Amino acid sequence: MKSINRRSVLLAGMGVAGAGALAACSSGSGSGSSNALVSPSGSAVAAAEKKRKGSGRQQKITLTAAPAMIDLGGGIMPKTWAFDGRTPGKEVRLSVGDTLVAELSNQLPNKTTTSIHWHGIALRNDMDGVPPAVQTAVRAGSTFTYKFIADAPGTYFFHPHVGVQLDRGLYAPLIVEDPKETLDYDDEWVVLLDDWVDGVTGTPDAVFAELKHGMGGMSGMDMGASSPGPSSSDDSMGDMGGMDMGESASPSASASSSGGMSTKFMLMGATSKLLGGDAGDVKYPHHLINGRVAADPDVYTGKPGKKVRLRIINAGGDTAYRVALGGHKLTITHTDGFPVDHQQVDALLIGMGERYDVVATLGDGVFPLVALAEGKNANGLALVRTGSGSKPAATVRPKELDGIIMTASQLRAADDVRLKSAKTDVTHQIKLTGGMEKYNWAISGRAFDMKDPEASPVVIEEGQRVRLDFVNDTDMWHPMHLHGHTYQLGDSGPRKDTAIVLPKKKLSVLLDADNPGQWMLHCHNAYHGEAGMMANVAYQA
Repeated sequence: MKSINRRSVLLAGMGVAGAGALAACSSGSGSGSSNALVSPSGSAVAAAEKKRKGSGRQQKITLTAAPAMIDLGGGIMPKTWAFDGRTPGKEVRLSVGDTLVAELSNQLPNKTTTSIHWHGIALRNDMDGVPPAVQTAVRAGSTFTYKFIADAPGTYFFHPHVGVQLDRGLYAPLIVEDPKETLDYDDEWVVLLDDWVDGVTGTPDAVFAELKHGMGGMSGMDMGASSPGPSSSDDSMGDMGGMDMGESASPSASASSSGGMSTKFMLMGATSKLLGGDAGDVKYPHHLINGRVAADPDVYTGKPGKKVRLRIINAGGDTAYRVALGGHKLTITHTDGFPVDHQQVDALLIGMGERYDVVATLGDGVFPLVALAEGKNANGLALVRTGSGSKPAATVRPKELDGIIMTASQLRAADDVRLKSAKTDVTHQIKLTGGMEKYNWAISGRAFDMKDPEASPVVIEEGQRVRLDFVNDTDMWHPMHLHGHTYQLGDSGPRKDTAIVLPKKKLSVLLDADNPGQWMLHCHNAYHGEAGMMANVAYQA
């Protein structure tokens, strides 16, 4: 596939740099329907919750979102926002059927609102954490209690769904264990990947502010120039919930003497064949594994010959990672919580919001777990230590990174989780539009208005078999995430809630409409979603 550099071939989009109404084409029931929609806290949602099989057990936790100075290793100690003073936050682990009772205490500054979205969990709609669509944003100094049954095992995580807070330190793993687990392994290692800018070269709000100017506002620049490293940008827009950014927004994009703009955060010329062209927008100073920089990595200590399950989560804002464990093969067993037919690979590609479970049988020595920032010439690093050996260089590139690389489209759902064959009741086209010139990422040419999420929904009905045709009209890849559901890639592909849609390509997925409510469908690039590449998939009442 020919690599496309969108910096050279810019889309002249139709756009609004912020919020407008959403449109999605449909060959079925139609979008923009005037029919009444299921309320996120209505009787249909309550009825669906009663059908969930609960264990009767409850786990109660408190999560305090507050400013924190965190230690990323190597003497790097940025100020950020975090849960309970640490990034990643403390792991939450449940068993299937357990009820999680999580009180969020918002101690963020400057009247900043927040929320928690439980990424990948098919939970009740009013607990999904998306203000103002399903709840009122949690104001500074206030609390909100989330309560839901987690009835599907898997690897998940949680993060805010307000503005670009996703790209701060507010995230943590959520693991739902299956008491009937049949996968054979000796130990587990949860691996969180993240691209980091906050408190180092700027803030995510400053990143978004710069990006929103778009390439069209940079008249004094050579658009074809490439940079060897990652890039980020700034903005104070977007609270998705009435947030006053106050002092937290510090846009760094400034006018140059030529009338153009500086590009403190914007990444130029990052390309990847695996991603079909342009790799990303943002220049990040660090890439983390489990909250540590590559120069001072996290270390997993094990024993030779033992079989370890790695639960890999991409919590990043703008970076796909190519992941490999030097000297080892990886066997992919699950993606986004659901089992697949096992596939042995050298490396895997994981987009923002995706999760992969893999199993590796450990060798004897010290081995690098490398998360190569795809197309950005940078990486995160962690170590597996089972014996003697020296620590590899922070920039190590094991040969497995260029070996057999598996992507989701090549996987097949395990027999027991594959959707039953059924007639499709409704098909919706989800057209991904926009570009860097105006930074007008959207669906069907118009940006989503979080202040009026019911303005033009993608309407479905409970009990339907739904087909979504993602049609990517842009020069950029997009990891498309659907809340409250999983979908299947094609007739027999993996069950997922987040999937990469390559530029100028179409991806068709199937889902059963079995969880009433109003659910966000959006690009999990934090900046694309905030710019407007989002839809409301809403059940008709």
